[in-house]
Amino acid sequence: MKKLLLLAALAASSAMAAQWTGYIVDEMCAGKKEMLGNVSCAQNCIKRGSPAVLVTDDGAIHKIADQDKVKEFAGKKVTIAGAIADGSIKVESVK
Repeated sequence: MKKLLLLAALAASSAMAAQWTGYIVDEMCAGKKEMLGNVSCAQNCIKRGSPAVLVTDDGAIHKIADQDKVKEFAGKKVTIAGAIADGSIKVESVK
């Protein structure tokens, strides 16, 4: 019983909700600061199949599990609420 409680606690802590603020850009251009805020480029590259990622103000690049929830925000600065699961943000909401 104690092992089950410990496992449940570990699982809950690894999927805790958080918020990140940054730009939705395509993965290929994520490392180029001049591309942050370039709506037309981000939209075109994401439409052509490059995955959308979130680039935070400190330059961290986060993969996004729920691509359909962020495509409309390509090139724009957003705040994403969600949790990290398997190395990607599982999106709950985008503002």
